[in-house]
Amino acid sequence: MSDEKSLNTPEGLKEDRGGTEKKITGIPRKRQLALLVAPSAIWLIILLVLPLITMVTLSFQKSAFGADSDVFTFASYINFWQNSAYQNLLMKSLWISLLVAVFSIVLAYPVAYFLAFHAGDKQGLLLNIMIIPAWTSFLLRVLAWRLILGSNGLLNTFLMWLGVIQEPISGLFYSVNAVVITLVYIWIPFAALPIYVALLRIEPGLLEAASDLGARPWQGFFKVTLPLSIPGVLASFLYVFIPTVGEYVTPALVGGPNGLMIGNIIWDQFMRGLDWPMGATLSLMVMLIVIIPLVIMAKAAQQTGILGGKSE
Repeated sequence: MSDEKSLNTPEGLKEDRGGTEKKITGIPRKRQLALLVAPSAIWLIILLVLPLITMVTLSFQKSAFGADSDVFTFASYINFWQNSAYQNLLMKSLWISLLVAVFSIVLAYPVAYFLAFHAGDKQGLLLNIMIIPAWTSFLLRVLAWRLILGSNGLLNTFLMWLGVIQEPISGLFYSVNAVVITLVYIWIPFAALPIYVALLRIEPGLLEAASDLGARPWQGFFKVTLPLSIPGVLASFLYVFIPTVGEYVTPALVGGPNGLMIGNIIWDQFMRGLDWPMGATLSLMVMLIVIIPLVIMAKAAQQTGILGGKSE
């Protein structure tokens, strides 16, 4: 009888409900959860945290070799702030990355839009066709653009054959234009995927409702489709912008002296100049300059609710 009363009381119901919830949820114990998280945590520590600590320590060393490796100094950071060439090259790299990200999104958005709303049964086939170029070697794709943009390349030869130009266009190869064109080509498929996923999440009923309320197709796009796809656009921007800042293979192959980026200088500091402290300093400065705007953007997105949630 007492057991029946205890179950009928609010406390009894609360205890019984709590026990039922624990059984239903099946949340593992702390030790089990730690075992599940441990492999990923160890992997991140080895491949991310320890290299980052090594880079920070290296940037304060006078040299990476010999007796000077035990001497700690701010010389590399002072050199960075006093040398305008490093700062100008970093700003140039950020500008090139911004251009590549913007052009990639502008060209990828129509592709993602067509795949999401007009591809129909051929959606999977067209999606695979878009991704197929990424299956080939990154280096081969960059080298292909050397053959296209060169003075005697396919593009100049074709334009001269048509009579559009009388002599090869020299500004296409070994320039910033060549770097931007090549990187945009490489990143378009990757920029289209987040936008494509964001467009798939849009309920068709919203567009139908906009049409019933008298909105024209272009009005429905700008009032409904585009705002709801902004999370995908932001993801595409970050997905392209962040790795492009540290790019060094593409500028080295198609950029020439005029298309160098900060990644090329970091490579030279480590591999040719053997000035590892300066290379580590440049790497950390690039990371900080990229992270700060990202934090600001994430905070602004959280405040405005553009990513689906708004902080109170």
